[in-house]
Amino acid sequence: MSNVLAIAATTRTLRNLLLARIPLLDSDLGDLQVTLQPPDTARKGISTSQLNLFLYQVVANAAWRNRDLPGQVHPGETAPPALALNLHYVLTAWGRGDNDIDATNHRVLAAAMSTLHDGAVLDRNDIRSALAGNDLGEQIELVRITRLAQSVDELSRLWTALQTNYRVSSVYEAAVVLIDSQAAARAPLPVLRRGSQDRGVIATASAAAVLDALSFPRGQSAVRLGEDLVLDGRQLGAADTTALFSGTQLPAPVELPPLPGDAPGTLRVHLPDASEDPDAASRWAPGICTVALRVQPSGLPPLLSNELPLALAPTITLGALAAAAGDFTLQLGCMPRIRPGQRVLLLFGDRVLAPASLVNPADPKQPTALGFQLTGVTAGSYVVRLRVDGADSIPVDFSGSAPAFAADQQVVVS
Repeated sequence: MSNVLAIAATTRTLRNLLLARIPLLDSDLGDLQVTLQPPDTARKGISTSQLNLFLYQVVANAAWRNRDLPGQVHPGETAPPALALNLHYVLTAWGRGDNDIDATNHRVLAAAMSTLHDGAVLDRNDIRSALAGNDLGEQIELVRITRLAQSVDELSRLWTALQTNYRVSSVYEAAVVLIDSQAAARAPLPVLRRGSQDRGVIATASAAAVLDALSFPRGQSAVRLGEDLVLDGRQLGAADTTALFSGTQLPAPVELPPLPGDAPGTLRVHLPDASEDPDAASRWAPGICTVALRVQPSGLPPLLSNELPLALAPTITLGALAAAAGDFTLQLGCMPRIRPGQRVLLLFGDRVLAPASLVNPADPKQPTALGFQLTGVTAGSYVVRLRVDGADSIPVDFSGSAPAFAADQQVVVS
């Protein structure tokens, strides 16, 4: 590859080549000047025979733009490819003076085209001597000069863009110029062992479990700790399977073993409450979380199912079931504990209230204590619900012959 002097080195090499060889082909062109100016200003101040070499376009080389350089990037290594460029030049010739009766410009152009035809590959030594500090001559690919066939219409558009009168000219391409990328390459260490105990790649023909739906107990809109959650899907089995509950409010994912469901293609997961798991208050959080299945037979990598959202309803304990009409403070406890940043609202009958106080005791096994200030409450029986991040507590008693509002979820105001 080469440094950022590569484009200038290519142009200088072409200029030196033309300036040295054209007088040898036509002895009458000893006064030839080779310039590198835009065509609209190239002729100013010059009356001798002249050849102008103008770089008018630089395009990406499609063959090299995403290719690693041989010998520099090995398999498994990554490195940005070199900046691969094709350079497009337009050659324009002038004779002597303003009125070129002998058509010297044609002789200049013919000699230049003959020179580039014979020197279609730039010599590495010529490149090194053209510009100090360049290393284009050391790049792996040689720089080749190719004439570009262009129609009159294409040439007309080119000269229109140059904003000068059209002259007979020829267009050439110099390719390829590779400029080093300055971004760092990455070469990882060789692999000594293929996985655990050098056992190599592990393949399994079984598909991951797929969850299609969740069923809450008794058609509820949420599930509470101490109840069972039913998972419905495909490729479901209880063996080597773990139910993973996760969410932004959970301190860590909760893992529970599922059991076969009552219907084919279902699993049942029991969510232990504080009586079954002393740490339930701190492991869970009311609100929205997700559930997924992880299947991991012994000695094989785990397969994870998709996730489904579920609502974990808070369980509340009222501090008092009776109150006097007017203004009073309602105290209640919430299990599992409420996390910082969660949205909490009390639904007292048809009222919606924000908490006046919210305290998590130092003992992580204790429920969250909340206080709500109620004003102007008239006599009556009021069902109490707590909404945490959109999940409502369930104030219904299902133990009787028909569902009814639970007595311990109501406040009687007299």
